Amino acid sequence: MIRLKDTKHANTADFLSSAIAIAEYYGFSQLENMKTGRMNAIESEKRRAAKAIPETEITYARRDERALTSSARKCAAVTRGLAEAGGVLAYRLVPQSTGNPATTLELHVVGTASAVAEALLLVVANAIIEESGMTDRHLAINNIGSHESSNRFVRDVSAYLRKHIESISPTLRPRAAIDPLGTLVQLIERGHPAAPRAPQAMEYLTEEERRKFWELLEYLEVYGLAYELTPSVLGSRDCWAHSLYEISVPDEETGGRTAIAFGGRYDPLVSRFSGGPSSAAVISINCEVRGRTKVDRSIQGLPAMYFAHLGGEARRRALVVLEMLRRESIPVHQSLLHERIGEQMAKAKQLAVPYILIMGYKEAMENTILVREVSTNSQEAIPVADLPSYLKRHHVGTWKTRTTA
Repeated sequence: MIRLKDTKHANTADFLSSAIAIAEYYGFSQLENMKTGRMNAIESEKRRAAKAIPETEITYARRDERALTSSARKCAAVTRGLAEAGGVLAYRLVPQSTGNPATTLELHVVGTASAVAEALLLVVANAIIEESGMTDRHLAINNIGSHESSNRFVRDVSAYLRKHIESISPTLRPRAAIDPLGTLVQLIERGHPAAPRAPQAMEYLTEEERRKFWELLEYLEVYGLAYELTPSVLGSRDCWAHSLYEISVPDEETGGRTAIAFGGRYDPLVSRFSGGPSSAAVISINCEVRGRTKVDRSIQGLPAMYFAHLGGEARRRALVVLEMLRRESIPVHQSLLHERIGEQMAKAKQLAVPYILIMGYKEAMENTILVREVSTNSQEAIPVADLPSYLKRHHVGTWKTRTTA
């Protein structure tokens, strides 16, 4: 959990206001304000069958997983019938009902299986934490694979726990037989000496799962976001599949590190409420409640530009460009969840923007970007490093804000 004394913010409201402004820059909207879609007859029947399974049968390995259930249900509702939109970006504030007073900012990307979902969440979360003044942060990433591929992992974890059962707390031993993964999570949290030698999930990934995982790591490499592959980042298989990640900061009191954000791909959970296979990823940032809590919202002007990417290399480099423009307070529309250029250009036309920023493979390799003026169809190649000064010099899209309570 983020302690406000470690940030530049005086109260919870200041932190959340800054965090939400960054999320909205990247296109996230408040989940509660989104309209829910209708189900057809087949979807309704599938969902009824899924709801027939009580939520009590969901196995939670971590304390913070229970809150995700409610969000997964809401995300499934708003994305229903929106497959053509390429995906949905949503945020949600969730008060913590137990323990120390805290609130959680959840960021969700729903409706796409692409690794760009997790990459976008990590980049936005990193920007939020960096903006708050916490410079020493550590990103740990793991991958537990699909349900099928992780069966061997859980089987071996179960065998490992049986071998060390005498060293496990008597209160935890019954759980080891029915929930090996949850037991291992508990041992890791308690610092049990046997935990570091337990089987590691990444060793059980298929070649296809390794390739998809590498796609996520490529995004982080290109962006320049440091990370460490950490087998101790785990969660329930009823909630999570594939990637899991955790961001931590130093804890002066204990001399160790404190987790302030956690997330991953929660396809199994969202599929339960969608009536069929669905994709979703999340990152949850936890902050203590102190002082004022009512969030001040900044109403932004409409961007005058749309960023369009063509090809995988340009898509990977897009996050660098977007973060650079955000830091310069230059707004821009984007559709990173779309893969095809035709879909993006149609969106730019719908938004009626006067300028389009275009990055293809050639531009990505040359570290340039095309700035196209829609009215004349003229365009100019600009080095990425010079883009903010070029746009400001030509008075393109400077973001002016006003704050409301």
